Amino acid sequence: LRPLMLEAILWDVDGTLAETERDGHLVAFNGAFEELDIPWRWSEQRYGELLRVAGGFERLLFDMESQPLAPGSLEERSALARRIHVLKNQRYKKLVASGALRLRPGVRELFDECSASGLSMAIVTTTSHGNVDALLSAQVGADWKARFAAVVCAEDAPVKKPDPQAYRLALVRLRLRAEQAVAIEDSAMGLAAATAAGIPVVITRSRYFPDDHVTGALAVGPSLGTRAGWSPALDARPGKVGLADIRRWHETRG
Repeated sequence: LRPLMLEAILWDVDGTLAETERDGHLVAFNGAFEELDIPWRWSEQRYGELLRVAGGFERLLFDMESQPLAPGSLEERSALARRIHVLKNQRYKKLVASGALRLRPGVRELFDECSASGLSMAIVTTTSHGNVDALLSAQVGADWKARFAAVVCAEDAPVKKPDPQAYRLALVRLRLRAEQAVAIEDSAMGLAAATAAGIPVVITRSRYFPDDHVTGALAVGPSLGTRAGWSPALDARPGKVGLADIRRWHETRG
């Protein structure tokens, strides 16, 4: 049997398309805390720790367990977390709309290459559709959805990564088998989600997950914007990681 050819690239969002966590979500969370007169702030280091909890609302509830000034009951904490999360998302969207969060190097070029070659793309994330729309409208344009054959967000797949729900739904919508796709992720949680759905993964390490244990990834590197530092190694010519490189990795998968 001939191996299945690559038919789609599936993109994670936070940390993969853009470094949204430190310069976007963290800023928005702390702004929401201040606006609501909540007597704590998250440091960059603390937020990195909290990213091990998937989902902003879930992250807030987890953090409140160790905040001495948090409400006592789970019901009160949940109500407060919902208020914070709504306000945080509003702030995040304004921040993104200002153009403050840029796509990571090499992302736009790979978008364009996939579009030019007719290769399908999908967004597969457990962040909200509103957050994705804010980022891609600002960085790609209001018609960004036309580039993607499927868009799976938190509203579609409420069970967060590392659960494979979002990736399995994306495959159904694309009408593809797992071996016909490659996921681009930045973390061990993302790797686990895609791998559990049977999809091979390329890891572009991000600011918050530079040392994640990502054994089993198809390829691991610092950025799509450079050919240096990848495993398996790419040729030493200057330039970015391109579609031909991803096809090659896909063809040599185990």
